[in-house]
Amino acid sequence: MELIEKQKNYVFVLKSLFAGGVAGMCSKTAVAPLDRIKILLQAHSNHYKHFGVFSGLKEIIQKEKFLALYKGNFAQMIRIFPYAATQYTSFEIYKKYLGTVFGKNSHIDKFIAGSCAGVTSVTLTYPLDTIRARLAFQVTGEHIYTGIVHTAVSIFKDEGGLTALYRGFWPTILGMIPYAGFSFYSFEYLKFFCMKYLPHYLCNDCPRNTGGLVLTLPAKLLCGGIAGAVAQSFSYPLDVTRRRMQLAMMDPATHKYGSGMVSTIKLIYFENGVTKGLYRGMSINYLRAIPMVSVSFTTYELMKQLLDLDTGMKI
Repeated sequence: MELIEKQKNYVFVLKSLFAGGVAGMCSKTAVAPLDRIKILLQAHSNHYKHFGVFSGLKEIIQKEKFLALYKGNFAQMIRIFPYAATQYTSFEIYKKYLGTVFGKNSHIDKFIAGSCAGVTSVTLTYPLDTIRARLAFQVTGEHIYTGIVHTAVSIFKDEGGLTALYRGFWPTILGMIPYAGFSFYSFEYLKFFCMKYLPHYLCNDCPRNTGGLVLTLPAKLLCGGIAGAVAQSFSYPLDVTRRRMQLAMMDPATHKYGSGMVSTIKLIYFENGVTKGLYRGMSINYLRAIPMVSVSFTTYELMKQLLDLDTGMKI
């Protein structure tokens, strides 16, 4: 009996990894153009810093062609599959264990599980995020790097080894705790709210689901969108700090942003203030974060139903 349960748990983890990876790839591809213009605006690209969101997207197409909107997306896909797979799977595992500690009626376990899942996934995949940011920041005709491997080798050899690939790691971790925590907490709580109070409007019957109900597709998208907006509001300044640190060594004029998290935050604040510095690009972040998180959670929930993951794993 114990062997059978272990095999079931093993299958559950593999299915969950696959479902999470697919969800991450779908969500990031959906907002890849917004991701690129966000990076260009956050780090004050000389070519695009005077543009807004939509004018910037238009300028990218005119200056670098349409496919330039997806520059760095291949590196993003290589990163996002293991990242999202690890995040969703570890969330399910953390949630199961913490549920036995806090009890069934508590929601604090969802926040802690989400935060831990975010930290776990970021730690494992952070170098790929640095590489992807470098590739996305390049402008056609002024390339420093030719691809993923060349970027990784160049950073490793020229900027200080593995430490350089993890530049900006600490603000990412500090930002990930509230971001992933509020993201998972908000979605799980909204899902619970819909199932408990609005089942006739926002839910469908599903015999395979342990609760007998699943959210409708519009409800999934709505809950995911709200969760994304809430999470981004708390963590955005640290996301800006991370990007400035990741991209600091690409231009001698920005080397000063690579010395440390606290000094980078101070520099951003004193040079550009709060609105134009620590929250620069926030409007585009809402434009990308809301559909991104919405698509991510919706795809994952659909994959859970498709792969019969609602029964969970035994602990």
